[in-house]
Amino acid sequence: MKAALCKSFDGPSGLAVEHVPDPAAGPGEVVVAVQYASLNFLDTLITRGKYQYKPALPFSPAAEFGGTIAEIGAGVTGLKIGQRVCGYAGWGAAAERIAVKADAITPVPDAVSLAVASGVTVTYGTAMHGLKDRGRLMAGETVAVLGASGGAGLAAVEIAKLLGARVIAVASTDDKLAVCRERGADEVLNYTTSDLKQGLRDLSGGKGVDVIYDCVGGDHAEAALRSIAWMGRFLVVGFAAGPIPKIPLNLALLKSCDICGVFWGEAAVRDPAGIRANITQVLDWVATGKLAPHIHATLPLTRIGDAIGLLDRREATGKVVVEI
Repeated sequence: MKAALCKSFDGPSGLAVEHVPDPAAGPGEVVVAVQYASLNFLDTLITRGKYQYKPALPFSPAAEFGGTIAEIGAGVTGLKIGQRVCGYAGWGAAAERIAVKADAITPVPDAVSLAVASGVTVTYGTAMHGLKDRGRLMAGETVAVLGASGGAGLAAVEIAKLLGARVIAVASTDDKLAVCRERGADEVLNYTTSDLKQGLRDLSGGKGVDVIYDCVGGDHAEAALRSIAWMGRFLVVGFAAGPIPKIPLNLALLKSCDICGVFWGEAAVRDPAGIRANITQVLDWVATGKLAPHIHATLPLTRIGDAIGLLDRREATGKVVVEI
């Protein structure tokens, strides 16, 4: 089979498409014939050896996929050959076939395209886990999403709206914020032209933001935390800006707020049933027209380096999908 291989930790330039042996389904596993692999910001990190997980070279990037079941291993029940599924593998999905644990996949309704389904597991799964499970978001509360125009951020904007929240989208350009408006954001804030702390306070009527969903980190995290409401929840989702912020803990004391880590990848390992329930809900929203995930670009496997480059340069709004 063909697979994109990361052969050195040089980012997109270290990728090559080569022929490798087909995988086999072990006990408790299935082999999925991948039709689409979806990329995330983590692919810019894992291809440089900077992600939490560091697979040995060579490996295939892409954490999530959509396709059909091609082989079923011993002990697997409730699934069938040819069934349409999406799932999460950590890495390895930029290939014609992938072997994964059966509890890491979710059936895809007929009304949902595999291209769209390939991109819901990580970003929308993280948004559901972060906002619902970790953030305990309630209808009527205000959510601020930092880095709102990227794949993770747009998913959080959309999920927060479906959960009944008022959403403030925070991004670096007016063009990116226009996309956030299109996806349902109630208010927008350009942090390059406005003071982030004061802007969030003003847009929350002086009360402060109930839940902050931070995909960015860097210098903006502390300013955002200073705008949080009493007993608010600051969700640590990622560090797209690069630097990991050092937060003065007295801020948590003064606002009696929670600082919550949202490590979706580990949650998927520890609670696969709970994560699958979240993904099933997202797919149902897509199937019934309540949610329409935005695909920024679809590129062929031979151009996976260009696809990761879109994320690397912060050019993508929504998902970048690779057609296998």
